[in-house]
Amino acid sequence: MTDVAGVAPVESVDRALILLEALHDGEILGVSDAAARLDVAPSTAHRLLASLVFRGFAVQDRDRRYRLGPALAARPAEPLTLSTLRAHAHPVLERLHEQTGETVQLMVLHRRNIRFIDGIECELPLRVGVRVGDEMPAHCSAGGKALLAALSSADLDALYQQGLPPWPTAKYSDLPSLKRHLARVRAAGHGANHEETEQGVSGLGVAVLDDLRRPVAAITVAVPSARFATRSATSLREPLAAAVAELQERMQRPPTD
Repeated sequence: MTDVAGVAPVESVDRALILLEALHDGEILGVSDAAARLDVAPSTAHRLLASLVFRGFAVQDRDRRYRLGPALAARPAEPLTLSTLRAHAHPVLERLHEQTGETVQLMVLHRRNIRFIDGIECELPLRVGVRVGDEMPAHCSAGGKALLAALSSADLDALYQQGLPPWPTAKYSDLPSLKRHLARVRAAGHGANHEETEQGVSGLGVAVLDDLRRPVAAITVAVPSARFATRSATSLREPLAAAVAELQERMQRPPTD
């Protein structure tokens, strides 16, 4: 007797457990990786991975690779509400503001827009204002692009089934061109905005991911374009990436009494 993977049931279970153990240890597996690990044909490895996905033990990301799924992933110590997110993020924003001297903001995806939920404003005479509570199209914003780049192609299709919302300074007006741009954002690890939200404003943004690598927020550094042109991109990108890494680590900490 054989199962749907074409092997004896006990052997099939053992192979699935080997894959599950690897995922639980934090490995990210492609079909070829799993096939090599088990010394089986790729079609057999694919069927085993698909079974794990069906039961919630694995999820497939946008690169068609597999990681630990919600059935076994560690649950957050507390619900990630907006107030919880702000509480985790504000000390991080304060440090980032001190390091860059520029306006820093926290935003979340809200339908096709981004919504600013916290920020600290630059103290120089020429500065970008904090926009807490405001919304604008995600595909124009540095942080919005970073959030969109963390979504799958299917997620983007569903989000923009009615098309991209119009915006006077937007560079992209159709989904195929936006997807091509998001591939570059994904490769770079950050989104950039050069006067796409409004004239005179530029910036960089990096997505904040949860323990399942899903985007939950973004942090941006917003700079007047005249000053942005004179700054080294590294002077913004490196502290921004460090801030996001710190926030992601803070989100995983258990609550203190």
